[in-house]
Amino acid sequence: MPPDALGINHSVEPKIAMHKNKKFELIFKDRIGIVFDITKLIQRHEMNIVSMEVEQQDGYAQVALEIDDRDKTVDTDTLLKLFSTLPGIKNQIELKRLPQEKRELWFRILFDGMSEGIISVDSRGIISTVNSVACRILDMPYEALINTHVREVNPKDNILLDCVEKRIPVSRRKSAVTSTGRVEFYGSAKPILNSKGGFVGAVLLMKDLKEVKAMVDAVMTPIEINFNDFIGESRDIKNLISFAKKTAKLETTISITGESGTGKELFAQAIHFESGRKGPFIPINCAALPEALIESELFGYVDGAFTGAKKKGKPGLFEAAKNGTIFLDEIGDMPINTQAKILRVLQDGFVRRIGGVKHIPVNARVITATNKNLHNMVATNDFREDLFYRINVLTIQIPPLRERLSDISQLVASFLQQFNRKLQKEDQTITVEALEQLSNYNWPGNVRELRNVIERASILSDSSKITTEVIHFNTKPLGCGQRCRTIPPIETDKPLKELIGKYERELLLDALNSTTSIRSAAKKLDLSHTALLRKIQKYQLRNTMENSPWESPDSIR
Repeated sequence: MPPDALGINHSVEPKIAMHKNKKFELIFKDRIGIVFDITKLIQRHEMNIVSMEVEQQDGYAQVALEIDDRDKTVDTDTLLKLFSTLPGIKNQIELKRLPQEKRELWFRILFDGMSEGIISVDSRGIISTVNSVACRILDMPYEALINTHVREVNPKDNILLDCVEKRIPVSRRKSAVTSTGRVEFYGSAKPILNSKGGFVGAVLLMKDLKEVKAMVDAVMTPIEINFNDFIGESRDIKNLISFAKKTAKLETTISITGESGTGKELFAQAIHFESGRKGPFIPINCAALPEALIESELFGYVDGAFTGAKKKGKPGLFEAAKNGTIFLDEIGDMPINTQAKILRVLQDGFVRRIGGVKHIPVNARVITATNKNLHNMVATNDFREDLFYRINVLTIQIPPLRERLSDISQLVASFLQQFNRKLQKEDQTITVEALEQLSNYNWPGNVRELRNVIERASILSDSSKITTEVIHFNTKPLGCGQRCRTIPPIETDKPLKELIGKYERELLLDALNSTTSIRSAAKKLDLSHTALLRKIQKYQLRNTMENSPWESPDSIR
């Protein structure tokens, strides 16, 4: 049969095995009836439209077209000539990929680049999307998963199948045996609903538990503090930060002094960060460590050093701070005997574990801090003079909040932002009157106390304004007054043991509230630090804030 007027040879037999559909882009001046004209033309020449996508833009219609001409096997030039007969056509070109195929390819590249495994299904449970991570976790190729019913993937305990059948979110830990071994992952499946609430499918996210653990470790790692985190525009705080930055790169021991609550530990962390040291920052509260344990914690011990010692021994915190910084907070409360050993470490640069003979080099920057007057303590023989001069090379004195009142407004704004986020409240601001009230207060607890006051105000306020009504200071006296110093009246109907216990509790409260630390109170009572801690626990004594008085449960009620 001869070719027709358009050059199509109807006698040619299609080669089905080698056949590929042809794809074109047709551009028209936008008008009504374009799709009808294209459909009519293709149908008249006995070909089939596989897909058609129309996009209108700037007065033009762009038509992406896929044609199945297996019964005709028409060459591309003939088809382009055929399209040129359509009314209003401006251009026609052959395409390698349709816009829809480009989008699908892009989404597949995007999904393959994600760290989670992704599988989605339609309302019937047929898999419509699967990425390379999911293929790896399930140990199945893409071709074996796509367009397969989810029931065929893993019929036992299938998270996605449960989600499709129950149409509720399903999450649990799972494992899969692959050619490379067992894979542990956490799967979370959720139903997909349309705008009317109808079920249209479901999606499953799979996260390798090794990656989950790495994420948890990253989140649990303390955030490093640097000098940019300090809030304040006062001259004192700016000069202080400038000086600290200069000393951070040095190896010299730094002594930080200042009242309680001024941020001595935060300042030490910022110095560690600025120093560029790769090792850890290890803080040690010298007042909180029991005297019997302080040496083993600081210097470590060898196997068999004492009863209860761990086999193979234990490294001390000075060793743990290798290439980092060790921060000795409240060094003024360190026992005299331990002070001598700290001096030896600073002078010689090595430690010796309890019970051991080996000298272990220490490469740790030492920063100390105290809120006490070490000069006076040296004069009263409560602090070693040689250690004082050893640590007092570079001193950083952090000013109290009452000497930098101009910074209060910035500190308040920062604290409010933190607490609003934490309490899931709308953004709160402070009134001028409330800010003036804060500026007129003496702040014995400094920045820590300000933070507590603002947190309390944020909780109590039911509006977006922090007013004077929700500003509450800790107005109790730092001592517990005459109550602690008076022998309780004798109650003849009480057992002697109970009366003695009550009197002992009052004596403990008196000592705790008339000294600056638990260790000092123990010294005043002629008790060991550990013995006083046991009695505090026995009588359930506590101070709710650092600068509030010690109280018993009876007095709190």
